[in-house]
Amino acid sequence: MKLWKKDAVPDPGVIEFTSAGDRTADLRLAEWDIAGSVAHAIMLGRVGLITRAEKDELLKGLAILFEKAAAGNLVIEDAVEDIHSQVEKELTEMLGDTGKKIHTGRSRNDQVLVDLRLYTRNAIDSLASNIERLFRMFQDLSARHRDKLIPGYTHMQPAMVSSFGLWFGSWAESLADDLLLLGSARAVIDRNPLGTGAGYGTSLPLDRRCTTELLEFGDLLYNSAYASISRGKAELAVASAIASAAQTLARFSGDVCLFMTAEFRFIDFPDEFVTGSSIMPQKRNPDAFELIRGRTHLLQSLPGQISLLVSGLPSGYNRDLQLLKQLIFNAFTEINECINMAVVMLGNIRVNDNIADNPLYNPVYSTEEANRLVREGVPFRDAYRQVSSMVGKKLFRKTTPSEYVHEGSIGNLCSSEISRIFNERMGCFKSGSAADLVASMMKSEQS
Repeated sequence: MKLWKKDAVPDPGVIEFTSAGDRTADLRLAEWDIAGSVAHAIMLGRVGLITRAEKDELLKGLAILFEKAAAGNLVIEDAVEDIHSQVEKELTEMLGDTGKKIHTGRSRNDQVLVDLRLYTRNAIDSLASNIERLFRMFQDLSARHRDKLIPGYTHMQPAMVSSFGLWFGSWAESLADDLLLLGSARAVIDRNPLGTGAGYGTSLPLDRRCTTELLEFGDLLYNSAYASISRGKAELAVASAIASAAQTLARFSGDVCLFMTAEFRFIDFPDEFVTGSSIMPQKRNPDAFELIRGRTHLLQSLPGQISLLVSGLPSGYNRDLQLLKQLIFNAFTEINECINMAVVMLGNIRVNDNIADNPLYNPVYSTEEANRLVREGVPFRDAYRQVSSMVGKKLFRKTTPSEYVHEGSIGNLCSSEISRIFNERMGCFKSGSAADLVASMMKSEQS
């Protein structure tokens, strides 16, 4: 079934090339496509473009199809291009001419825009909840190990005194900023394109505010032409947020791989969570974090892929945009799998004690020796020179976390403040399935 079919018989090779992969991808959108059609049918009934009886028939048919999709039994047939065509085909088989009326005032262009925005909004909310799990894990580890000192590094050289509390807490605050970007992407996504048609509106008296309310969008996408060219921009916002979270995971994983080496031995994991070598009996490899690092590095290329795909496209719909779907679907899968594995690994991390007692790291206290002279009235630059002449010739006095009082130091981690920021930013995310949305719309129409 081709919604655009005329008299000519389409070449099978062209149809396979342009639709085969898309049919598979579209199954992820099935429930959301039906949810969009429920809102559209209700609106068509309210504005008088279909009768009340036709509206009720369409809603009953869509409810049957939704249950079929939720059970995993809705398939896109080989002769059908996409999920929109499949839903219309099955409605028409069930309801006859009434089923054909579901496409009134719609284009596949605004249909796919609605589907993707509903799917992506839900995926963003789920990702935010998953990020929260990792955030809580970092915060808990920061609190549990706040007084265990380690050397902090710059230029890959021991630099100043740090702590596991500061290290774990830094990744928590990084996730708080990732969440801010994810919330911004959600705001871009949370606008309703339904009713913009193929990008130029329609002469039919659609009520776009009605479908906006039914689908629980924050607002409309107002300009019909912009609704069309927003495809690519919206995905870029989402990809940038995912890439930001991926960068946090990649850099943390790099630290873990470094800190597990024999030269560092800051942290370790039980044997069940590391891998070995087929030839070297002693090997304890951090494969999980190496793969997280690799997969999140690839995720950071996603904004570039999307920019390349849409750059130079003329306004209006172009078939290139079809390729955006699988990129976004894969990205959500990848980032969630990486977060899930990081949570599992962190739940089994072993933090080594007394690392800072190693004489090798004693020079990291040299800056604090200079600061001690500053408190005695010595100008810092003079104190710096005095202490630099001592490096390698004496052991410096060790400091304790209680000596660090300013906000964000090892003695004042500001964990509660970081949690406050994170919690505030979580406020824009809501959990809700396609089933919840459809149930809410059906209930509102019955009342």
